[in-house]
Amino acid sequence: MTFRTPLILALAVGAFALTSCNENPTEPPSATPEPALATATAALAFYQVSGGERHTCGVTTDNRAYCWGDNLSGQLGDGTTNSSGRSRPAAVLGGLRFHQISAGRLTTCGVTLDYRVYCWGHNGFGQVGDGTNATQLTPVPVAGGRRFRQVDVDFYHACALSYPDPGRAYCWGSNFEGELGDGTRTNRSAPVAVLGNLVMRQVTAGAKFSCGVTPTNLAYCWGTNRGGQLGDSSTANWRSVPSRVVGAHQFRNLDAGDDHACAVTTGDRAYCWGNGRSGQIGNGKTYLSFWPRAVAGGLSFTRVSAGAAHTCGETRANQTYCWGNNGAGQAGDGTTTQRLTPVLVTGGLTFKQVSAGGSHTCGKTDTSEAYCWGFNTSGQLGNGTTTSSSRPVPVAGPM
Repeated sequence: MTFRTPLILALAVGAFALTSCNENPTEPPSATPEPALATATAALAFYQVSGGERHTCGVTTDNRAYCWGDNLSGQLGDGTTNSSGRSRPAAVLGGLRFHQISAGRLTTCGVTLDYRVYCWGHNGFGQVGDGTNATQLTPVPVAGGRRFRQVDVDFYHACALSYPDPGRAYCWGSNFEGELGDGTRTNRSAPVAVLGNLVMRQVTAGAKFSCGVTPTNLAYCWGTNRGGQLGDSSTANWRSVPSRVVGAHQFRNLDAGDDHACAVTTGDRAYCWGNGRSGQIGNGKTYLSFWPRAVAGGLSFTRVSAGAAHTCGETRANQTYCWGNNGAGQAGDGTTTQRLTPVLVTGGLTFKQVSAGGSHTCGKTDTSEAYCWGFNTSGQLGNGTTTSSSRPVPVAGPM
């Protein structure tokens, strides 16, 4: 999930970071887009966005953090727990300047310009990383005093890459299936080193599993493997230390979703593995895959982002394609039809960076405008409404 900005290397994880859990809206949204509400404030200029489960966060071109959507656990960082959420961007409090942010399920983390990680939101498993289990409504520093250059938060844990290079992976939070990679299944409220003495240049947190890419383009994963999401061809239920993803592929970047993972090779081809029952592997099938499978279509991708049960990727021409679960319109093709292979996001927009969340997706154009599409009952599309949309809608100006 690497991309470069005019200021500094920024990484959006998406995943879900959220990476996230499956969202099944009781009523399918209309395929007709709803117009964004007119606002008195100008839209923000973003250089990174991150889709969580039911909220979204972004970093603006002046390094300020904003979040919108569900806020039941304070994951927007605005000092409140507004149960109705925010349907437009709200500034994260504290005056910090960020170069990267990651929205997870009920927690958000970000890396500041001085390479410190701050987190906020739900903390029942220690995923805020401040040494406590207390919910935090505004950013607090991760314990330990280490500096990090990238962070990714998903269900109930987070992982980060140390700074300066060479990077070492550290994780904290829930550890039910060994997703922290420290050889145990003990929850941690402060960062612990991932075992194996591996040097990494990217790390990503999925739902109860994690993955990383080494400078030699090898991928490793650890944690739960009940859907084959470790990609090591085994049927082991879980691994508490890193296990190498099988095959001769050389991966430039990867992203962990709910229970699948996707990666882009050095030859610009996308591969996915894990739970593909919603089509999120993108090879036209709906089965579990315990090793990488090529995404159909022969497209040349620069980066992929794995959501709960869908995946999106950016091509060399900055076109965005999505595949997998589309019940809320998160594939962005103007329909709510499940897609087993990549489909082009409608609207003629070109995105420099996209992030797949729970059941929605957001992207940033080459002119720094943010658009979102998909499920929107908590306002996670940021357009001032709570109406879902199967087409990209512009994120409104801040509250």
